[in-house]
Amino acid sequence: MPNFTVDQMRQIMDKTDNIRSMSVIAHVDHGKSTLTDSLICKAGIISAKAAGDARFTDTRADEQERGVTIKSTGVSLYFEHDEEDGKGAIPHLINLIDSPGHVDFSSEVTAALRITDGAMVVVDCIEGCAVQTETVLRQALQERVRPCLFVNKVDRCILELQMEAEDMYSRFRNAIENVNVIIATYNDSLMGDVQVQPEKGTVAFGSGLHGWGFTTERFAKIYAQKMGVEKEKMMQRMWGDSFFNAKKKADSSDVPTGQERRHLQRSKEDLHVKNIQRTVLMMGRTTEQIQDVPCGNTVALVGVDQYILKSGTITTLEDAHNIADMKYSVSPVVKVAVKAKDGKDLPKLVEGLKKLSKSDPLVVCTTEESGEHVIAGCGELHVEICLKDLKDEYAQCDFIVSDPVVSYRETVAEESNQTCLAKSPNKHNRIYLKAEPMDEELSKAIEDGVVGPKADPKERAKILCEKFDWDKQVAQTKIWCYGPETDGANLVVDATVGVQYLIEIKEHVNSAFQWATKEGPLCEENMRGIRFNLMDVTLHTDAIHRGAGQIMPPTRRCCFAAELTAKPTLQEPVFLVEITCPQEAMSGVYNCMNLRRGCVFEENQREGTPLVQVKAHLPVSESFGFVAALRQATSGQAFPQCVFDHWENLPGNPMEKGSKMEELILGIRKRKNLKVEMPALGDYLDKL
Repeated sequence: MPNFTVDQMRQIMDKTDNIRSMSVIAHVDHGKSTLTDSLICKAGIISAKAAGDARFTDTRADEQERGVTIKSTGVSLYFEHDEEDGKGAIPHLINLIDSPGHVDFSSEVTAALRITDGAMVVVDCIEGCAVQTETVLRQALQERVRPCLFVNKVDRCILELQMEAEDMYSRFRNAIENVNVIIATYNDSLMGDVQVQPEKGTVAFGSGLHGWGFTTERFAKIYAQKMGVEKEKMMQRMWGDSFFNAKKKADSSDVPTGQERRHLQRSKEDLHVKNIQRTVLMMGRTTEQIQDVPCGNTVALVGVDQYILKSGTITTLEDAHNIADMKYSVSPVVKVAVKAKDGKDLPKLVEGLKKLSKSDPLVVCTTEESGEHVIAGCGELHVEICLKDLKDEYAQCDFIVSDPVVSYRETVAEESNQTCLAKSPNKHNRIYLKAEPMDEELSKAIEDGVVGPKADPKERAKILCEKFDWDKQVAQTKIWCYGPETDGANLVVDATVGVQYLIEIKEHVNSAFQWATKEGPLCEENMRGIRFNLMDVTLHTDAIHRGAGQIMPPTRRCCFAAELTAKPTLQEPVFLVEITCPQEAMSGVYNCMNLRRGCVFEENQREGTPLVQVKAHLPVSESFGFVAALRQATSGQAFPQCVFDHWENLPGNPMEKGSKMEELILGIRKRKNLKVEMPALGDYLDKL
C-alpha cells in the first residue's frame, strides 16, 4: 500500500462516491482494535511489525494499560481498490471509527454510529454472539446504520482448536444465524432487509491478529473464471449445502475554516452565530489541519465547544431543524459525590465537571441542593474512568470521592385509598388527585418511546387500548403530560367532568407535575410508573386568582399526598449479568450471586468447549466490587459482563417502623441533607 499525504486525502474528499464512513462495533475482547490495527497497517500508517500489538486507535495511556478501548477514535485511511477486471486501482477514503466494546462505554458506540453510514460487527467465531453484540447491533439498527459481519479469530479454530472443516463451517453458520436473529428482532422496516449473508458478500471471515480476511466474493471471482460461470452464480454456491464433485458520511456542503456557522440546540435561545476557527482531520492519536472538508467526511471542528453542552447541530442554514438527540442503550445509575480537598480549588473542580460533561455523551454532572457535586455514570468502570479524566485532565486538582451510591425510583403499589385534596395559598382553588400504579410493560414502552410523547398519537392510543386496556377516550385526548423531563414514565390524566376554566390551568398543573416527579416525597428521587388522575378542580372565576403561584404549589403537594396514600415503595436498578466460566467454577459463581441478592435464570453449555454461559440478574447496589469478588471466588476463571436491564420493586413497607426500606430511605435523606424522618401525609394533605 502506498503511503499518502494530507494533500492526497484532500483531493479524494471531493469524490464523494469513493468515501466510506464506517464504525467497528463488537462485544468486549472480540478483537476490534486488533482488526483496526491490521487495516491501518494495510493503509501504510503503521508498520506490519507493530500491527496487532500497537492498538493504534487506543490513544489513551489507560486504554493501553487495561487493554480495553474507552473512547471512540476516528482515523481516515487511503486505500486503492482494484476494479472488477483487476485493471487499475481506484482510490478510496475510508473514515474508520473504532468504538469500545465494554458495556459501560455504550454511549461512545451510539456517538460513533451517529456519524457513520455502515457498521462492521466483529464476532469471535469461538465465543459467538455475546450480550454486548446484541446491544451494539440494536444501537446500530436504531440509528439506521446498515451492518456487515466480520467473523474474527478464525486462526484460533485452525491453530488452537484444530477443528475439522465441517465443524468450522457449523461454528461460522451458528454465529451468522445468531446475528441475523438479533437483526430480525430489532430491524427497522424503513431499512428493508439488512440480514447478513455470505452469498451476498456482507459476511467476511479472517484474523485481525494475523492480518488476513476474505469474503465468498473473492473466491467466487477466482473459481468463476476457472469454471466459466458468472461470479454472482458462483457466490450462491460458495455457501450452504453445496458440494462439488471432484471428478467433474459533514452533511451536504463544505466546512471551510473561518466560515460563519449557526450552532443550534434545543430552543431558539440556544442559537449562536459563530466562526469555526479550524477544521481538523482525525488520524487516531494525531490530527492533521486541513483547509476545508467536503460533505460525506468525518471532521473535528475547533472553536465551538463553548456553545455545545453535549451535542448540537452546526449549520449555515437560517431555518435548519436540529438533528435528533441520541438515544442511549444504558442509563447513568451509579453516582459518586466529589468535593475539592482544598477550598480554593473549587472553581477548578466546577470548570472540570463542565468539561467532563461535554467530553462524555452519557455522564451526568449535577449539583445537589446541599452543594454537593455528583457524577452519575452507567457502571463502576465508567465512573472510575470519569474520575480519572477529571483529576488528570479537566480539573487538575485533588478531590475527595464519596462511596458510590445508586439512583432509586419512587413508585406506588396500589391505587390511592382516598381522593387527595390540596388548596391554593389564597384558599379559592382546590385540586383533587388520585395515584395508581402503571403496568411495568407500559413504563418500559414509554421509556423506549413506543408510547412516549413523541410517538404517533393514533398509534399510541391504539397500543394503550389494545395492550393495556385503557379507555379509548382517555388514550386519545386525556393524557396531559409525561414526566419528569417531559418524557419520563409517569402520566397526568384528566379524569374531570365538566370543569370550567380547566384548560387555563393545564400548563400550571403540568409544570407542578414535572417538579413533583423529579423529586418525590420519600427521598427526593425521580418517580416512575405512576399515573396521576386529576379527579376534580374548583377554580376561582377571576383569572388573576388562579395563576401559576396559586395552582403549582397545591398540585405538587397533592401529587405527594396521592403517592403517600397509594402504598409507596422504591424501585432499584438491576443489571443483567452474563458470565462465561468453566463448569468446575460454577459453584463459585452461585456462591458469589447468593451473597449479593443475585438470581441466576439461565445456564447454557457452549458447544465444543468446556465453558458455560450463565445469565443472572444482580441489583446495581450489590454490584460494587462484584467483578473482583467473582474472580476471587472462581480463581480468575469467570468473565462477567454487566448491562443495565430493568427496574424492580423493593420488598417491604417504607412506612413500617424499623423496616429495611425505612432504613434505606432515611439513609438517602441523610445523605441529601433532608430531615431524617419519614414524610407525614398531614404535611401535604389539606382538609375540606
